[in-house]
Amino acid sequence: MEMINNYIEHTLLRADTSVDEIKKLVDEAIKYKFFGICINPSYVNLAKELLKGLDTKIVTVVNFPLASNTIETTLFQTEEVLKFGADEVDTVVNLSALKNKDYKKVTFDIKNTKEICAEHNLKVILETDLLTKEEIVIASNCAVEAGANFVKTSTGFVKNGVGAKVEDVKLMYKTVAISGLGVKASGGIKNYKQAMDLINAGASRLGTSSGVDIMLGEVKNV
Repeated sequence: MEMINNYIEHTLLRADTSVDEIKKLVDEAIKYKFFGICINPSYVNLAKELLKGLDTKIVTVVNFPLASNTIETTLFQTEEVLKFGADEVDTVVNLSALKNKDYKKVTFDIKNTKEICAEHNLKVILETDLLTKEEIVIASNCAVEAGANFVKTSTGFVKNGVGAKVEDVKLMYKTVAISGLGVKASGGIKNYKQAMDLINAGASRLGTSSGVDIMLGEVKNV
């Protein structure tokens, strides 16, 4: 198994995030050799400048966190963040369409977003706290059909939400792995044990704001 740092997208998506916090996030990502950082679109330009010449990936979000954009807005936003220098894009599944059983619309939105992303990875956030197990499978299959690269558990913004759960990651992995998609576990990942449990359940990426704590936990467990 790879070292755990290679799984981590060091995440900071708060609405009140400061420039200094982004700089600190980037410094930590470089120090611990994380796979990448996950930030809001407004900071992609800054991150691109700070990470110039380095391998650390810049991941950003669209249609986030409420999945309330029109598809036209999401596509424009996706074009913009890629122009700014994002390497990967995380989008929230059309939750209203999913709940209304309009699976063609769910797939359509993902497919069109992926076409904009082209060779850049697109991750589809399912928001598992709001879904039944059946809906998790359906949404995962829509992502497969639409050509996405990953399914992801959570935004981390659901009030009283749990976020990434082992049982959900196992279900998502079972659904998409045969088609070559990865699973990103995100939301509520605070320590090394949680991180390893999710990796062992099938996660190939971890979105967490506790990357440094996880790395310190790894050292203690070596």
